[in-house]
Amino acid sequence: MRIISLNAWGGAMFDDLAPWLDACGADVLCLQEVTHTPALGGWTRFDDADRSLPQRANLLADVRGLLPRHHALFTASDTGPVHDGQRDHRQDFGVATFVAESLPVVGMRSAFVHGDYTEHRDQWPTDGRPRAALGVRVHDRRARRFVTVVNLHGLRDPRGKADTPARLAQAERLAALVEDARRDGDMTVVCGDFNLLPDSKTFQILGDLGLTDLVGDADTRTSRYPKPLRHASYLLVSDPAGVKRFEVVAAPEVSDHRALLLDL
Repeated sequence: MRIISLNAWGGAMFDDLAPWLDACGADVLCLQEVTHTPALGGWTRFDDADRSLPQRANLLADVRGLLPRHHALFTASDTGPVHDGQRDHRQDFGVATFVAESLPVVGMRSAFVHGDYTEHRDQWPTDGRPRAALGVRVHDRRARRFVTVVNLHGLRDPRGKADTPARLAQAERLAALVEDARRDGDMTVVCGDFNLLPDSKTFQILGDLGLTDLVGDADTRTSRYPKPLRHASYLLVSDPAGVKRFEVVAAPEVSDHRALLLDL
């Protein structure tokens, strides 16, 4: 089974992302920064006080079209305004997990690990935005085992990635979701853009659940990210002996984040 995690950057590099998604071979694809604007396609622009970024209007639908043999699961964390050059639209923002139809989905859980669903009427805030995590439990027929995969986009704080009380509370809520989603004996994978440093206490909290981080202090950003701090995305597993291959994918560049690829 192949599991891939990627912060898709709202599809800002969609011309590069699309052919990569078509060929990546993911059985379970976990994407963060996924957009969904009902009844709209093409491009929009996202603005907050710090940034202005191109985004796909409906990255969820774009990826569905590229992966027609996958189930698409999406959890929205918040909603706010975007622009298509002519008028404003309301865009949902969250995480999505795409599961190959060959894998029976036998359980799903989602929960907010920070805040709760929010409608931003006039402008997206630069920090404190709510965050949701999405867990899916599948049956791997070939390996004759169950695999639980939890997809997270962690709290962004413009002051940095160091631990804060909010991030520690997020870790406790994430741990509770993992425990709720999985069953005894499951291979468990927790992945995503954590927005944390490698020494975060989050990894101790998840370690208490028997999860081991495979990323450590590896560079998980691409050349599209200009800042010197290169830590963001992580992937943890409950049984490192069950890992056939793990890679922080440096090329091709399809986002400002590198993809994390795991073969079980």
